[in-house]
Amino acid sequence: MKRSEIIDAIDRSHRERPILKDHCRCAMPSNREVKKIVGDAKRLLLPGFYGDRVAETGNRLRTAVIVARLRRRLARQIARVLLYLETIRGRGDAIRRGGTLADAFLLRIPTIRPLLASDLEAHLQGDPAAFNRDQIVIAYPGFYAILIYRLAHELALLEVPFLPRMFTEFAHRETGIDIHPGASIGASFMIDHGTGVVIGETAVIGSHVRIYQGVTLGAITTKGGQSLRGVKRHPTIEDGVTIYAGASILGGNTVVGALSTIGSNAFITESVAPGTRVSIKTPDLSVRPPKEGDPHEHP
Repeated sequence: MKRSEIIDAIDRSHRERPILKDHCRCAMPSNREVKKIVGDAKRLLLPGFYGDRVAETGNRLRTAVIVARLRRRLARQIARVLLYLETIRGRGDAIRRGGTLADAFLLRIPTIRPLLASDLEAHLQGDPAAFNRDQIVIAYPGFYAILIYRLAHELALLEVPFLPRMFTEFAHRETGIDIHPGASIGASFMIDHGTGVVIGETAVIGSHVRIYQGVTLGAITTKGGQSLRGVKRHPTIEDGVTIYAGASILGGNTVVGALSTIGSNAFITESVAPGTRVSIKTPDLSVRPPKEGDPHEHP
């Protein structure tokens, strides 16, 4: 087939089955630029950990360089979102509003750092396999996903559209941990191993909570679609709760009381009183001893 025929076939599909943007035809935010923003925000949160030659106490000149660069990039991407959604008309107004929101975000970096320090300590104290804090920062997927969530959540509180979800989706793709930026999560949060963890938009998680791989804090149903926007659909997890691997806790009215322990693979759609231990009974196992003459893998 000639290249011209290939081009004609693709062009014809564009015209016959168009997939159009929901909003204006202007540029959408750039994944590449947003990833750079996330990288610089990480450096401000934890100087010295992400390839910079900076002591843990920080370096004011280096901080000034990163702040200026991050503000410029973030303001531009916020402006793009505002123009795309037609929230603001006029590039000048969008850039000014983007700058204001970027400044507000940067002012929250000092507030995020103590929370992140508590998360780091929770991982160190909660995992005997952790060598030290440095290893957790550079190698633990749970801590990385929490760090990105903390940044995204602040943008969400500022009501910046699009970008918070783009932040957390970077972490989702890299770690398999899906935390919606709208979720509310307290201090000293730990995700151990982490693969397959899902935390929904309206979930509320207290302090000193620990969860393991495969845990879902989800909605019972999403059949209502957009009519459910803004409705609390995900559970509340109170302080000091531990949720083991594979457990599913669903529903906006479901509350897991403080200091409870939820065992592996539990499926919960009703509230649990404080201090409760929930577990699934050990299934009956059928073990058949080998018969004489049965083939064996190892002699």
